[in-house]
Amino acid sequence: MPKRSVEDIKDESRGLRGTIVPTLHSDATHFTDDDYQLLKFHGTYQQDDRDLRIERKRAGLDKAWSFMVRSKMAGGECTADQYLQHDDIAEDLGVGNLRITTRQGFQIHGILMGGLKDCIARIKDSGLTTLGACGDVVRNTMSPAAPFDDAAHRDAQVLAEEMTELFLPETDSYLSIWLNGEKLMLDEEEKATEAPAEPIYGKHYLPRKFKIAIAVPPRNDVDVFTQDLGFISHVVDGEVEGYTVTVGGGFGMSHGKTVTRPYLAQPLFYVKRAHVLEAAEAVVTTQRDYGNREDRKLARMKYLVASKGIDWFRQEVTSRMKGETFPAKELVFDTVGDALGWHEQGNGKLLLGVWIEEGRVADATSAKYRSAMRELAEKFRLPLRLTPNCNVIYFDIDPKDKDAIDELLRRHNIPHTDEFTEARKTAHACVALPTCGLALAESERVFPSLMDKIDGILRELKLEKEAILFRMTGCPNGCARPYNADIGFVGRAPGKYAFYVGGSIRGDRLVGLEEKTVPFDELPGKVRPVLEEYAANRHEGESFTDYWGRTHVNGEEPSADQFHVELAARAERMAAAKAAKEAAPAPVQG
Repeated sequence: MPKRSVEDIKDESRGLRGTIVPTLHSDATHFTDDDYQLLKFHGTYQQDDRDLRIERKRAGLDKAWSFMVRSKMAGGECTADQYLQHDDIAEDLGVGNLRITTRQGFQIHGILMGGLKDCIARIKDSGLTTLGACGDVVRNTMSPAAPFDDAAHRDAQVLAEEMTELFLPETDSYLSIWLNGEKLMLDEEEKATEAPAEPIYGKHYLPRKFKIAIAVPPRNDVDVFTQDLGFISHVVDGEVEGYTVTVGGGFGMSHGKTVTRPYLAQPLFYVKRAHVLEAAEAVVTTQRDYGNREDRKLARMKYLVASKGIDWFRQEVTSRMKGETFPAKELVFDTVGDALGWHEQGNGKLLLGVWIEEGRVADATSAKYRSAMRELAEKFRLPLRLTPNCNVIYFDIDPKDKDAIDELLRRHNIPHTDEFTEARKTAHACVALPTCGLALAESERVFPSLMDKIDGILRELKLEKEAILFRMTGCPNGCARPYNADIGFVGRAPGKYAFYVGGSIRGDRLVGLEEKTVPFDELPGKVRPVLEEYAANRHEGESFTDYWGRTHVNGEEPSADQFHVELAARAERMAAAKAAKEAAPAPVQG
């Protein structure tokens, strides 16, 4: 039987119900492929432990099925109690640790079928939700992680919460399936008729996932140009007057499929604060109505903007709005990094950015992140924000508690970033193996050892204070955003990676493919000459990002070749084209 399209599955889902309830009441260890697609909307991915696949297959056993459950929290903000509830869930139902996501949420891994309903219900009871954390809807809305007490940062968080409310799916299936006291009985659920269409999403929801972020210059920690829809604040006389809107970013692609490629978002227009939500809804519904529903590899809004053109897209969006739009403002950013360490919050309080290795809140190494974060929550009751770089920022800290908090972190061996290279502070990898079903190679489990070697090269070349952005993913879908890093590694096969160079510490430039396939152990050797060239030839005070932009060309304009064809082949082709142009006879005058 041929695999059904996701569009057909959504069409027949009865408001995202499918056969989830009967399966939960059965002795099944996992869901059907159809229900797996619907489960994403409810905030969970069905996975298995890929480390055990071969062993279990040889023993005649089924896969080691489990679920990853993802929490949705606007701007990554949660209370101390909400953090403790997540930690309790991970202990009671998961593998005993939490993973911070690049969309400022928590992932709990290793949930078994029997604990799935309890896990989702307990997250909802905490005051958060999993609805819309995955699926073909607007995902978690991101905003600056550091809650500095100024107009721009305050409004960014308010706007993230408004966006979350606006785009939260309204289906009642979430309550009926997962929440105690509000569920339908099994026989009633099976008789449930067609659900009404969503007011914004319609019956079929969006063609693919949709990502929104709000940025406050000059820090681009949300990586706003990688988002389907971005909002960059503009402050006048100490108040937020409005936002520049960007559209069409997105990083997923497939190795060798040249119709797929990363895109950075483009400026669309500027809009006053009163019309920001109207603009957001107009962009989302344009993607709903015109996005590609025939080919999911081409379904993200980036392909709609690229194929129709930014002028067509602007005209379509503004035709759906009543508010006036204006030309986009100039956008200036300086880093995608987090505000790590201690900072004045601006209201007499302090905030503290804590670096978390690969975003894994665990006690598995000498650094006892999980124990430290639990003690911080219990003793100091600090609210926190999860960062897009998978770190944590605690805020509203009384200055008198600073020394006690520092002592707590030292006692749990939490590393102090003053001892890091600048590159290590921003480096990041995706989860990949063993749980991600898309991973082609390792990422989170091997990236720290790779960065240890790169740190050694940086210190040897006296570059430890230079901000150079390194990122790694286990597949080309780009969850850790490697395609705008200064240097990116993207899994192609077990132990082998594509090697990219040429992005930006500001997040505003795309990489070019240097080499298509490099064994993991050879990656430091590929990085070394790049760093040696920079150390030897840079201008005084010149960043790696600016040096590379001054001295190297990925292509006249970003194109599929930039990400699929190696640098040497691109350079040869460009040289041939230039020679042909120079050899062509001059046009006849007169």
